[in-house]
Amino acid sequence: MNNRIAESRKSAGWSQEHLAAVLGVSRQTIIALERGKYNPSLPLAFRLARTFKTTIEDLFIFGEEEPDE
Repeated sequence: MNNRIAESRKSAGWSQEHLAAVLGVSRQTIIALERGKYNPSLPLAFRLARTFKTTIEDLFIFGEEEPDE
């Protein structure tokens, strides 16, 4: 899943380490989230959205699949 975590973090002037500390997760978790290698749990997604004062829908980009024809 694509997301705007890195963009939001950089706009806030935060390092990956700082964001990890704010959220109570490891820096490796932030790296994996930013690279789209890890999808957060729902509670973590809500914490991320609240941290950046946005919505989950604005922070995460859900790709819709094309229906089979």
